[in-house]
Amino acid sequence: MTRLDSRRETAPRRDRLAAGTRRRRVDSIVITGMMALCALYFLTPLWWLITASSKSRGALSTTPGLWFGGDFDLFKNLGDLFTIRGSVFGRWLLNSLLYAGIGALLATLIAAMMGYALAKYGFRGRETLFNTILAGVLIPGTALALPLFLMFSSVNLTNTIWAVLLPSLVSPLGVYLARIYAASSVPDELLEAARLDGAGEFRMFFTVSLRLMTPALVTIFLFQFSQIWNNFFLPLVMLQDDSLFPVTMGLYSWNTQIAYAPELRLYVIVGALVAVVPVIVAFLSLQRFWQTGLAEGSVK
Repeated sequence: MTRLDSRRETAPRRDRLAAGTRRRRVDSIVITGMMALCALYFLTPLWWLITASSKSRGALSTTPGLWFGGDFDLFKNLGDLFTIRGSVFGRWLLNSLLYAGIGALLATLIAAMMGYALAKYGFRGRETLFNTILAGVLIPGTALALPLFLMFSSVNLTNTIWAVLLPSLVSPLGVYLARIYAASSVPDELLEAARLDGAGEFRMFFTVSLRLMTPALVTIFLFQFSQIWNNFFLPLVMLQDDSLFPVTMGLYSWNTQIAYAPELRLYVIVGALVAVVPVIVAFLSLQRFWQTGLAEGSVK
């Protein structure tokens, strides 16, 4: 009787385990399917850019769609892109790298210093200052373009690289992320030990705290880099000289000329493909720092 009772108790348990396994399998299939649909949704425009950039001007209009048509002219189109109109596209690309690279790097450093100070130092008005900075996250960049133009025009800095670079150094979201991460990843005991060893505040920040905050700094850098790289309205308001245009503004200026210069349509498409590459490279090359940060957090 005892063995019979134990078998009766084991059977429902096996049924529950089998049902749980089936549910997990179904959930896994559904989640994987949703992720595949999302990936398809986001990658389809990139695939269209690749196929369209590989076509000639005639094939671009006669064989539309998501597949290659005619000869594979991608490399020829890239060569023409960097040589037409006095090689101005290369200048636009360098301008974007300047604005986004230097702007994101300095913005990350400034945000890290402010977030670290708000997290590790107590002073009067700290929370008020932090809430004011946090409120800046809610203000869209387009609402600030006109006031910034008036400010820069009053000091004769419009139509210069500073008109685009200086506003890019401010990142309220970066300050928020830096404060949250500094509060959780930089131990107060470690800072006290460094002070007892005679280390100054700047030395502690640059030699100790920055290393511990690396995953947050990479996140801030990538957010700011992609935001500056894709910024369109601020250069539109600030710049008139096409030699100072970033790549987004330059491609827009070409796109407005397609009506009387139809050959520019192909170069706008090829230029858009080239403009996507630096952002993809930045994300792929810096993702290992995210993985390192996740591994360190799991150990802690």
